[in-house]
Amino acid sequence: MDKRWECVIVGGGAAGLSAALVLGRARRRTLLVDAGSPSNLAAHGVGGLLGFDGVPPGELYARGRRELAGYPSVEVRAGQVAGASSADGGFTVRLEDGAAEDTERILLATGMRYDAPQLPGLDELWGRSVFHCPFCHGWEVRDQPLAVFAQGERAVHMALLLRGWSDDVVVLTGGPPDLTVADRERLAVAGIPVDERVIAGLASAGGELDAVVFADGSRYRRSGLLVATTLRQRSTLAADLGVRLVAAGPVSPEAVEINAMYRTSVPGVFAAGDVCTAMPQVASAIAAGSAAAASVMTSVTEG
Repeated sequence: MDKRWECVIVGGGAAGLSAALVLGRARRRTLLVDAGSPSNLAAHGVGGLLGFDGVPPGELYARGRRELAGYPSVEVRAGQVAGASSADGGFTVRLEDGAAEDTERILLATGMRYDAPQLPGLDELWGRSVFHCPFCHGWEVRDQPLAVFAQGERAVHMALLLRGWSDDVVVLTGGPPDLTVADRERLAVAGIPVDERVIAGLASAGGELDAVVFADGSRYRRSGLLVATTLRQRSTLAADLGVRLVAAGPVSPEAVEINAMYRTSVPGVFAAGDVCTAMPQVASAIAAGSAAAASVMTSVTEG
């Protein structure tokens, strides 16, 4: 049997599992390497995913892996990819355990790292009452006192968006605000105040946000905090392969560039999910993984 994989998928989150399922059903020899650390694992549930609304991410991914077990051409391997390079018309993928796997195609589904503000108490609340996406988490904090921690146009955009879930929203800038007169007018019209005090940390109660603590010792009772985050590459794999990165928007300044067929700037390398999108969502990652797998299938069969 040919020991060369037709596709190695790097990442076992929503996009990677979805792609592996499609390739498995297409009887393609596929290796999925999963480090087991999807970025949304801390979330209380996957919000807005039809048929799985509110299901914990870990449960969703476990179900996906169980489904893959029914397809003999797919192997799911726990591990971390250390690097990859071109070899013999394809690629060699090197794992941290020393294994080297040859493949015709690579699908990057590594996800992204969320670069959030460094605030004491934030990590313990991340993915629940402190979040980066109101579409994913807004429902759970609806009609409660909420805050946005951001600057400039992002603060305005995020605050106006969050008003769809609560009438009690405040913008926290953590210092002198980078807001224009027009920005302040838009917020004022919407009834959204701006608080410029320096933030010292976040206080919790029962595992959820209770208050924002300022440097002067005062507290501002809030039940939810939407923070401006930036998506960063989680691994050096894209750089190893020479894949072109582009700014997909203010949230994702170093996304993998893809075309309509999920092909990157390097022939034979594909990408799907958060690693190449401006708006990370599980639903869109699943769809992208499925479409990218179909593109990989077409590429492999056409040679």
